Amino acid sequence: MMDLMDKVAIVTGAAQGIGKVIALGLAKCGADIAVSDINEDSLNEVVIEIEALGRKAIAVKMDVSSLKDCEDMVKRTVDAFGKVDILINNAGITRDTVLLRMKEEQWDQVIQVNLKGTFNCTKAVIRSMFKQKSGKIINISSVTGAMGNAGQANYSASKAAVMGFTKSIAREYAHCGITVNAVAPGFIKTAMTDAIPEKDRDAMISIIPAKRLGLPEDVADTVCFLASDMASYITGQIIHVNGGMYM
Repeated sequence: MMDLMDKVAIVTGAAQGIGKVIALGLAKCGADIAVSDINEDSLNEVVIEIEALGRKAIAVKMDVSSLKDCEDMVKRTVDAFGKVDILINNAGITRDTVLLRMKEEQWDQVIQVNLKGTFNCTKAVIRSMFKQKSGKIINISSVTGAMGNAGQANYSASKAAVMGFTKSIAREYAHCGITVNAVAPGFIKTAMTDAIPEKDRDAMISIIPAKRLGLPEDVADTVCFLASDMASYITGQIIHVNGGMYM
């Protein structure tokens, strides 16, 4: 298990799914966590689970597409814990449809949350990390950002942009001890994939060399590694967690 004792992490989109598992994984490694999401009730449940692991946690209801909300989130975290060591930009949405049917607002919504949200949270936290000369920023991208996916032009574009953003910010801040990496999950077993008809799910699995869906823990374990001192010389990288679906 990675040692994150005395570290403080912010995890966006932490009320459910991969974000929740990442938050719990970081807590198991010893970090105190600020969990953020729009869904406040579910956030409070995550806080209870983190505290049951013996770590401290706060819930911050916020919208990552608002820079002010992101700045307030960072301030609340620093007020509660004294610093921010780790930022996990996980919050994201989908508005899937083929391009001919895609409405302008469906494009804008996905870009606002997935891309601008990553910019907002990173901008909000970077000054404090710069001052302390250390920090770990981990952006959650997607395999679709590398290989595309029919019906997800907006989502794929946003996640590809997150990859470029990751590499650029890594170059800007490597000199002051801040690493910036991205994790690009493939098909992961979540409530969303559980709802897919079995025939379609089997078709998805058939293109994965590992012949199974990934687990949220597969993503969380990679995030915990990148957040630890064991990854101190890794920056600007896109780590694919996809069972060989994209190489």
